[in-house]
Amino acid sequence: MARFSICGGGDDGEGSSSQGSRKRQRLPSIEEESDAGSSGEENDEETREAEEEDNNCRGGRRMVSDDGGGSTSDDSDREVVIEETRFVNSVNSESSSSNKDSSLFVTLLDSDVLDCPICCEPLKTPIFQCDNGHLACSVCCTKVRNRCPCCTLPIGYIRCRAMEKVIETSRVSCTNAKYGCKQNMLYGNRFHHEKLCVFTPCSCPIHNCNYTGYYKDVNNHVRLKHKDDVIPFVWDASVRISLDIDQKTTVFQEEKSGEVIVVQLFQGLHVVYVTVSCIRPLSPVVGTLSCYLVNVTVDSSLKQVFKVKNIQKVGNEHPKDGFMVIPSYMLSGEFRISIGRSRFLL
Repeated sequence: MARFSICGGGDDGEGSSSQGSRKRQRLPSIEEESDAGSSGEENDEETREAEEEDNNCRGGRRMVSDDGGGSTSDDSDREVVIEETRFVNSVNSESSSSNKDSSLFVTLLDSDVLDCPICCEPLKTPIFQCDNGHLACSVCCTKVRNRCPCCTLPIGYIRCRAMEKVIETSRVSCTNAKYGCKQNMLYGNRFHHEKLCVFTPCSCPIHNCNYTGYYKDVNNHVRLKHKDDVIPFVWDASVRISLDIDQKTTVFQEEKSGEVIVVQLFQGLHVVYVTVSCIRPLSPVVGTLSCYLVNVTVDSSLKQVFKVKNIQKVGNEHPKDGFMVIPSYMLSGEFRISIGRSRFLL
């Protein structure tokens, strides 16, 4: 009898597994079928031959016929053993591969368990615990002077290897998945990714419109729904603009690519703050734009070049940076604005 665990590359040759305990059924030849009533001695001889074949298989040797003649009944048996062994090996290989590639999905009812209870930021290695098991990140251990804020026991000297393993193997999907992001990242890197995610939702800049979505979808939305509320322009071509403090927001849209540009005015003391922004995420993948604003009159002239800010939503707060300052008396003049990707504008 041949055991598949040996012929198929088994571990110990004992045939302890279910596959190793399977026995080959010997295929009878035509002569054996015709001589069904043969003597017991011939049966004993066949039994001894089968045992010798089993011993040879256990030794890892393949039995080969000595003569160059046609295939005998024993040769036919060996062919069956080889084919069955290959099948078993194939099944074992596929099973081990599927087990190796399989993933276990776990749902956390409260994701706060992966955050530091002191700073409420995602836990990152190294993670420490006090004698009572309270956790803290390495930064917070220094802030609390190595005293657990929950029980006042020392903290910052004992690593919590179990939680470190959980953090290192925990992956989460981006919160912008509903807008098209398919990125999965380590839990500790989630905030960094979401800050620069290209699928960060943007809002329509048109007044009283609540549309929110992927920035390219916002561009298409403005083109389809608010075509009469925007001023078309072309990259690097100057467009006349009226800076009227009563009309605080003016929206432009590039004719081909559809980028939406928002110009806002904020009243100051004897001056007006002007911002030029593009409805885009903060991701560096989308690139940056530049703006060239010029006002030339008989008595004065004003030229300013600056980078266009990327914003996701139009706000009404006074800008803290990225703005131009224009004297109030110059607002009556004619302004021309040029927006583009060209380097010479910077």
